[in-house]
Amino acid sequence: MGRVEDEAGEASGRPDDHFDRGAPSTVVSPPLSVIGWAGWAWRQLTSMRTALLLLLLLALAAVPGSLFPQRSSDPNGVVQYFKSNPSGAKTIDALQLFTVYTSVWFSAIYLLLFISLIGCVIPRTRHHWSALRQSPPRTPRNMARLPAYERRTFTFAENQVEPMPAIRAAERVLRAQRYRTRLYENDNAADGADTVSISAERGYLRETGNLVFHVALIGILLTVAIGGGFTYTGQRVVVEGQTFVNTRSAYDSFTPGRFFNDSQLEPYSLTLNAFSVTYVEDNPSTLGFITDYTASVSTQEQNVPQGVRSQVRVNEPLTIDSTEVYLLGNGYAPEIVVKNPAGDVVFTDTIPFLPQDANLTSLGVIKVPDGLADQVGMIGFFYPTKAASASGAFASIYPDLQNPVLTLNVYTGDLGLSDGDPKSVYALDTSKMTQIAGRGTTIPAIEVRPGESALLPNGLGSVEFVDTKRFASFDISHDPTKGFMLFFAISVVAGLAAAFFVPRRRVWVRASGGPHNLAVEYGGLSRGDDPALEAVIGTFVSHHANALEQLSSPLKRKVSRHHEPQE
Repeated sequence: MGRVEDEAGEASGRPDDHFDRGAPSTVVSPPLSVIGWAGWAWRQLTSMRTALLLLLLLALAAVPGSLFPQRSSDPNGVVQYFKSNPSGAKTIDALQLFTVYTSVWFSAIYLLLFISLIGCVIPRTRHHWSALRQSPPRTPRNMARLPAYERRTFTFAENQVEPMPAIRAAERVLRAQRYRTRLYENDNAADGADTVSISAERGYLRETGNLVFHVALIGILLTVAIGGGFTYTGQRVVVEGQTFVNTRSAYDSFTPGRFFNDSQLEPYSLTLNAFSVTYVEDNPSTLGFITDYTASVSTQEQNVPQGVRSQVRVNEPLTIDSTEVYLLGNGYAPEIVVKNPAGDVVFTDTIPFLPQDANLTSLGVIKVPDGLADQVGMIGFFYPTKAASASGAFASIYPDLQNPVLTLNVYTGDLGLSDGDPKSVYALDTSKMTQIAGRGTTIPAIEVRPGESALLPNGLGSVEFVDTKRFASFDISHDPTKGFMLFFAISVVAGLAAAFFVPRRRVWVRASGGPHNLAVEYGGLSRGDDPALEAVIGTFVSHHANALEQLSSPLKRKVSRHHEPQE
């Protein structure tokens, strides 16, 4: 046969009658059908590279959830965002940035990541299971090509050592180092000599750890997606002496999971007996800093004859049945009594005032819809330790009750309670009301101290500041997935540790010659970068040499074992 030349004039090395003689140099792939394209898309989606990209994309997609208030956890923050930036809030709401974790785009990334991980794990698990059941591979014909290789010749003057006992000794050393082994007899070396060899491998825990990591990641995704539907969280402000009963209507705010029903609420009650705060008092530079909050509570569970007294601190929640009670915030709750001109009590309540600064200058709202000539609303400012600034404005200079003062701006008109829309107890809509006392009017704001009373303008009646109590804000949550989440999180860490730190190695030992001159070859191969491979082979060679020395001198070992020197 002759040789043909290509268009460049170079010899192609193909016979004259080769089937592609004269064929175009470019390869044209056949067109893909719908099924072909679907298969291609599935292979791309289930590749490890795609899974890692989706995991990174999911982390980036979660960032807006910490930048914008979420309706699920901070509905008041969303309302305030609309008030402060109405035009921008509409755009943000259209992009679902107030509901990031339930948005269409976040759910799509979440679902794709879930499918991708399953598509990666199933075939790799099947392949790994097959690899675990297979024997170590046959010894390479030319071991000198291996990355770690050593050849030794052992000379025995007295007792001969055949290749098979030498290989058996190597097998014992390898098994002690947790290698799987397989013996190969009549193995031909590169020089054609008949030899005996052993093949050993270890490090399958590395791939097992990799699979455990991915399975645990799938478990976390499932736990968040499905288990999160059975969780609920709620917030409740409780004033000293008041009792909270664990019913849905008793919460100030409540966020249930999608599979929640009211029967999941554990029947119990919680009473705030006292709330104490510890301040720094011996260091002038940190005077007034708070060192500890303690809420002393009593809990009563159903079918339990006696209540239990407990304490709740920051980062030290109270466990009641399957719920966790966390201490979030605290403040002051002035006890207010309003009387009509005849002296009859028309309103009495202990109202939590929201802290506005570190010294607990607090803001609260009092609404008196009935009993007076007009509906009355009052915006109050409470100062635990009142002091006047240079401009004359009041402020609190210490968070404890050293000089408590309550000031009230008074409004009359429609409180908006009869239109059926829910109203916040911490806000007063003054759009349909007239201010009759306070800044901007001819009558100064009402100023009272504990135990004092003052007349309301226009002969409406009087208001009395009876006493001051503390309140605590509790976050009550039920999460049945905590145990599963902890298990999967530990599995993720354990899997990563095994995947990163367990090396995958194969070791071969071949022996030939004997009985007095024994040639032994040692070789090692690692999957991936393994800088310690040569050191491992060197250590193994030393152990095997010691084992061969013991084989060659059994009488010496026996004597040394039974004739030890006596004292």
